Amino acid sequence: MSAHAADLLYSDTEEALRAAVRQLFAERCPPEQVVRVYDAEPPDFSAVWRTLVTELGVAGLLVPESLGGAGASAREAAVVMEEIGRAVAPVPFLSSALLATIALVRAGDSETVPALAQGELTAALVVPLSGAPGDPVPAVSGDGNGLNGSITSVAGADAADVLVVPVAGRDGLELHTVARDAAGVQISPLLALDMTRPLAAVSFSDTPSSRVGAGDEPVTEAIRTSAALLASEQLGVAQWCFDTTLDYAGQRRQFGRTIGSYQAIKHRLADLWFEVGAATAAARYAADTCARGTEDADAAAAIAQAYCSDIAVHAAEECVQLHGGIGMTWEYPAHLYLKRAKSDQLAFGTAYRHRARLAELVDLPAF
Repeated sequence: MSAHAADLLYSDTEEALRAAVRQLFAERCPPEQVVRVYDAEPPDFSAVWRTLVTELGVAGLLVPESLGGAGASAREAAVVMEEIGRAVAPVPFLSSALLATIALVRAGDSETVPALAQGELTAALVVPLSGAPGDPVPAVSGDGNGLNGSITSVAGADAADVLVVPVAGRDGLELHTVARDAAGVQISPLLALDMTRPLAAVSFSDTPSSRVGAGDEPVTEAIRTSAALLASEQLGVAQWCFDTTLDYAGQRRQFGRTIGSYQAIKHRLADLWFEVGAATAAARYAADTCARGTEDADAAAAIAQAYCSDIAVHAAEECVQLHGGIGMTWEYPAHLYLKRAKSDQLAFGTAYRHRARLAELVDLPAF
């Protein structure tokens, strides 16, 4: 455990990474483009992901340098998650660069991880996105005939080249990799609330696979870290909603004055400003403790998820309501942020589940 005190400030490197990612999203997937994911023929954003990977190296942030990655920490990954939330970017950073990559690195993989770090492959960890840290890891069965079983609500499976699969082996949980086009693999897209982060049901029927490692630690660590960093995405959503609403309230005029000059609007914006500030502290502390591997990292992640998930939804609701009629329209992007906030609120467990986990971690007795 590191003896250093927590640092909630952003380093120059983190700010430079933020600026680069934000500029790329502004140029390549502005809100008017992202909203088209709900069209009958949605646009293809895979080029945005390739640019993120090849030019900024985000896919390899949490990959050791010995495996071709950047050897960075959860702090840098959190900055990327903030910008993904701010842009509601439809890229598989959470599913591939976090969930799948962390699981493979922890399992000792040296074949697939370098390709993921370089952007040659994209992967998905075959677990339900709703699974909370500490929950039993769902697994398919594996025997001499291959993998059999199905898992639903898997994030990023539709765009993955490689599926990272928890398997119930004879001696316990194992981690296997499966090529997307392998025999017996079926990926069925699901109708999700947030179509910028597609979900799918994945099934296997006598599917050949490659064993990577054993034990449930790689998967539980991937879920724990990803849950901690999801708070940063929720922060990005909330920050965009607050900034956009504040700007709108300063320009929109009604009855001869800007709506932001009305006392009721001032109070709502002030409350939201306070909540976003608190969410910033919670998300940054979760990322920092995760990066340093401190003993309170689990508690920090539970606090961040329990708090930031609700704040993101509240900020998005205020964004829609305070924009009035325009906030209800399909063309205006406010609904994108409300859908991402609501789907994130359910990812990796609800706020109630994280509060219950926090109580367990600090030995708070149940009443």
